[in-house]
Amino acid sequence: MSYRESAVKNIIEVLKDMNPPRPVFTTREPFDVDKLAMTQFPAILVTAGNESREDHAMGGARRGIIEVNIRGFVRSDGRQGFVQSVDEKRNDLIERIEEALNTNRDRDLEGAQAATTRVTTIEVIDRTPPLGEFLLIAEVHYSFTKGAT
Repeated sequence: MSYRESAVKNIIEVLKDMNPPRPVFTTREPFDVDKLAMTQFPAILVTAGNESREDHAMGGARRGIIEVNIRGFVRSDGRQGFVQSVDEKRNDLIERIEEALNTNRDRDLEGAQAATTRVTTIEVIDRTPPLGEFLLIAEVHYSFTKGAT
């Protein structure tokens, strides 16, 4: 399996098992968020994004950087009082995702000589309440030998 695929699968496993309240719906398949039931929130869509590679040293050593796109969706029930707002729910989910990714930053990339993960971008997507959305980009940096991926 490629490092690219391994990194995405590892991130999905980590997000499905993160600290409660964990996302109810985590997938790689695109979905229509407007058709989700209230009980399916928070929802997360994980996809492999761009990747850049460069020669690192003579002898076939290379470096790669994979962007993993994590799109999160939250929903507020709109009641006043002690219920979290859309913004609070979005910020809470972003924080929990980042904490989950930091628990094992090497993504268990078997065969990679070195790997690390870091969140580089968080973009809030404008949606009409009660829905909230964001795009979080996590970069997975790794070193490998040519022909090994």
